[in-house]
Amino acid sequence: MHNLIDPAILFFIFGVLAGTVKSNLEIPPAISRFLSLYLLMALGLKGGFALSQSGLTASVGISLAAAVALAIVIPLIGYAVLRRFVSGFDAAAVAATYGSVSAVTFVTAVQTLENQGVPYGGHMAAAMALMESPAIILAVVLANSLRQKTASSVMVQAGGVAVLGGPGAPAGGSVGKILHESFTDGAQLLLLGAMVIGLVTGEAGQAAMAPFSVDLFKGMLAFFLLDMGLMAARNLPQVKGQSPVLIAYAVIGPLVHASLALALAYGLNLSAGDGALLMVLAASASYIAVPAVLRTALPEAKPALYFGLSLGLTFPLNIVLGIPLYLAVAQTLLT
Repeated sequence: MHNLIDPAILFFIFGVLAGTVKSNLEIPPAISRFLSLYLLMALGLKGGFALSQSGLTASVGISLAAAVALAIVIPLIGYAVLRRFVSGFDAAAVAATYGSVSAVTFVTAVQTLENQGVPYGGHMAAAMALMESPAIILAVVLANSLRQKTASSVMVQAGGVAVLGGPGAPAGGSVGKILHESFTDGAQLLLLGAMVIGLVTGEAGQAAMAPFSVDLFKGMLAFFLLDMGLMAARNLPQVKGQSPVLIAYAVIGPLVHASLALALAYGLNLSAGDGALLMVLAASASYIAVPAVLRTALPEAKPALYFGLSLGLTFPLNIVLGIPLYLAVAQTLLT
């Protein structure tokens, strides 16, 4: 219940209510984009300042490796499960969406940890950045494999004659192109660049940037979560009519993913703060970066499916209920 009386969370709930009653309240896209960039920049600086104090240790490397492992395993499991109920392309798209991460969910979790005085490693911001791309790459590889099978089937049915530019031809660009887009994305670069700047400037930079990265952070997060609440409410209709299996995956999947992260954190003896953030990252689903790439890379998949489930259902559940649950479990089971 402590999380529900946090002003930022209350603004999110208010946004959901305003969107549900079809209010004309809205945040201009340019301001929403600015708020997103601000939060990533402030988060990167905080992570860099923390890293400058702790240093790049073996435990930092272990945490980052665990994050990358989860970013590979989760979409593979998701695809194997979903492939039984939806088309291969839709399964790959949904698995990629849930295999990647939500920056806003992570930022909200960081703020919750700070509100409760729970220490965490600044390197977890780098973990978030590293978990963004593996799921996208896997989705493109899986989709290209499906296209090749379709092309082979067409060739067999046509007596071995097929045109390369036909329906079975690969679409959406090469893996190399997708990799370039993922690693040069402006938001990703800003996060990593701010982290490097925080690492280099250390305590002096922290003192100089405190009015920007600390004092303003809470209000900016509340404003952005208001916008996210409005967006979540407006995407809820896309969830209606979906298969009960997909609805169950959007609700139960994050809990399973968080459990995998908890087991990994327990085995690696991570702190409660780092373990909670790893659980949040594993449980979150992308609704900005991955859907934007998938629209081009997997045009055969239905955007309403993967975008509606992640933003309309999983994101609100994580913000309101998931974060306090993951933190409570981490504090109970981890050191």
